Parts: sequence; structure tokens; C-alpha cells
Amino acid sequence: MLAPISPGMQPASPKDALRGVDTTDHSAVREAAEEFEAVFVNNMLQNMFTGLESGGTWGKGHGADAWQSLLIDEYSRSIAASGGIGIADSVEKELLRLQEGS
Repeated sequence: MLAPISPGMQPASPKDALRGVDTTDHSAVREAAEEFEAVFVNNMLQNMFTGLESGGTWGKGHGADAWQSLLIDEYSRSIAASGGIGIADSVEKELLRLQEGS
């Protein structure tokens, strides 16, 4: 199971994204690329929803921020898993290129 996404959890460099990934398994590299894209999309969506009035979809109260964060997390994973915005393909190619260079 994938860990929850939080803003600021992006790898510092593409090589950091390979840490702990079995680079001989291309599906693991693809999964790492999709996770990177999900984190990027999550950051975008979090920023888009910053400053919105409370209420509406999120409701009001103490749990509204947690609900918003969880829903945006699921949105970003769903977007990345269904083809995303094209970042995962580029990241996957770069990770494989880095692997060949190592």
C-alpha cells in the first residue's frame, strides 16, 4: 500500500526517487514515477484549494481540513493512475536512463 501523500514530500533529485525501488522491475519504476506524479498533482490541487471559504463540499468544523486533504489525496492518486498529466512518463524514462548510467 502506498503511503499518504503530503506536500513537500517530493524527492530532492530523481536519483532519490530510486532509493528503495527494485530498478530491475520496470513495474516498480513505473509505480515510483506515478507516485511522483501523484505528489506533484497533490501539490497543485492543495494550492488550488487554499483560501477557499469553508463550507460547501468540505463542510464546516474541525474535520473539514482533514476531509479536504484526504479527498485531494485521492483525487491526485486517481488522476496519476488514470494517465495523469504526462509527468509519470517523463519521470519513468528519466529513472530508467539514470539506472542505465549507474
